[in-house]
Parts: sequence; C-alpha cells; structure tokens
Amino acid sequence: MTALFWKELADHFGRRRFTLLLGLVALGLLWGAFVDLAALARQGRQFFFLDVFTSASGVPISLLSFVSFFGPVIGVALGFDAINAERAQGTLARLLAQPIHRDGVYLAKFFAALLTLAIVIASMMVVVVGVTMFRMGIAPQGEEIVRLVGLGLVASAYLAFWLALAITASVLLRNTVTSALASIGAWFGLGFLVTLLGGVIAQRAVPDAATAAEAARRISIESWINRLSPAGLFSEAAAILLDPFGGRAINLFAVEQSRLEGLLATPVSAAQSIQLVWPHVVVLVAMAAALLAASYVRFIREEIRA
Repeated sequence: MTALFWKELADHFGRRRFTLLLGLVALGLLWGAFVDLAALARQGRQFFFLDVFTSASGVPISLLSFVSFFGPVIGVALGFDAINAERAQGTLARLLAQPIHRDGVYLAKFFAALLTLAIVIASMMVVVVGVTMFRMGIAPQGEEIVRLVGLGLVASAYLAFWLALAITASVLLRNTVTSALASIGAWFGLGFLVTLLGGVIAQRAVPDAATAAEAARRISIESWINRLSPAGLFSEAAAILLDPFGGRAINLFAVEQSRLEGLLATPVSAAQSIQLVWPHVVVLVAMAAALLAASYVRFIREEIRA
C-alpha cells in the first residue's frame, strides 16, 4: 500500500489538474494582498488574523466563503475518476493481477488525495497569514494560531467528505463523465437545495415571527436543517472558530446588537471553541466514512476482468 500511496500522490502533483490546486494557493496569495487590512485595523478587533479570513472588504467574497463554496469542486476533481478511469483504461485488472490487495489500492487512492487536499489547504492558509504579516508587520497570537489550525482540520474534514463522495461515484458508476456529473449534482443539492429547503420549512413552521421566541424558533429550525448539509456544518464550525466573541453564534437567535454590548467582553477560549466544533468534525468524518464503507464493500466484491 505504501508504494501505491506515494505513486498516487506523485500523480496528483504531476497531472494537469494540479494547476487547479496551485491556482487555489495563488488565489490565497491574491486574497491576502488585496483584502483591505486598513479597514480591519480601524475596527480595533483583538483577533486581527481571524478577521482576514472572514472579511470581504476589498475582495468580492471572503476567503472562508470561497473555500466553503468552491472547495467541494477540488475534492470532486481529485476523486471522480479514481477507480472508473483505471477500469476504463484496463490498468485496474493488470494492477490487481499483481500481489496487491484490493483494499490497498482503494485506501492508497483515498489517502493520497486526502493528503493532497490537506497540503493545499495548509499552503493557502500559510500564504494568507504570511502576506498579512508582511503587510502589517505583526505576527499572529498563540490563540489565533490554535484557531487557524483548528480551521484547517475542519476544512480538511469538509473536503474529505466530498472526496469520499466522488470516489463512491467513481466506484458505483463506470463512466467518468457520469460520476463527475453525479458528484457535482450532489454538491449542488447538498450545498444549495438544503439551504433553500431549510428556509422554506422554517417559514412554514413559524409563519409569523412576531415575538423574539418565535424568531428564535424559526432560526433554530433552519439551523438544524442546514446541519444536514456538510456545507452548513462547515460554515457553522468555521464561524465558531473565527469569532471568539460569539457574535455570529448569538446572531442565530436574532438578538439585537445593541443589547449585546458588554455581554461578551471576554472572548471564548480556543479550547472551548474546539470543544464546540468537535461534534461538527465527528459528523463530517462519519458521513465520509459511511460513503467510503459503501464504496469499499462494492469495490471488494466487484468482479474485475481484463
């Protein structure tokens, strides 16, 4: 399995699609260079480097929103042809004719692609922090570093789900184009339709949010429905990690900002924030594991001929 893992990893960095991954890192460089740091500095926020990832000042959207929206495309691109391309080219039968276990082939492809995604995410975050340090002449605090590391782990778990989905489509569908379209369709459904459905169901459940309790109930229903989507889980976990003062979490309950002044003068510690996002990571990993288990069983039992 080790030899296959390094071979797959070299393929990911040697193929033309690596330009897509390199473009994501270059985009992080541009984001760090063009985000309006002066506007962030005037706000006097305590955690400056965290705001860089969530700020849309000077750029079309925030870097966090970009990763949440386009990150699944990167995961799908690395996994949609992992198995069916080998099957179509006839190389899978020749590979399994060697003294190699099938599970080694499957796991090598998944872990090589996952490591590639983790390297890209880490590189992009390091580039953004480095450009911000160069422009502002300050270094991130220890609390910020811990939170950014946590964000990188959450992002890796988020992209791992989409990678597992793409590999599952690659195992179940023989045509690479069909598996790519199925993966993109699932991304659209889980990323957009679930969000729209959550708003509609919440509106129907609480049609008249005249009181604060009714408004909070409507937001709570919508939030729980959004948690059925990996994008919803990632967005909520990222908001907890990148907002130590909890403003975004409290906004879920539609509380007026004027009533929150002085309520959270002390930020939530990084350890507490990581405890809050731990269930989100577990759910993302469990969803990815379920997809991998289904495709793994199918791949092990499949009859492969030359």
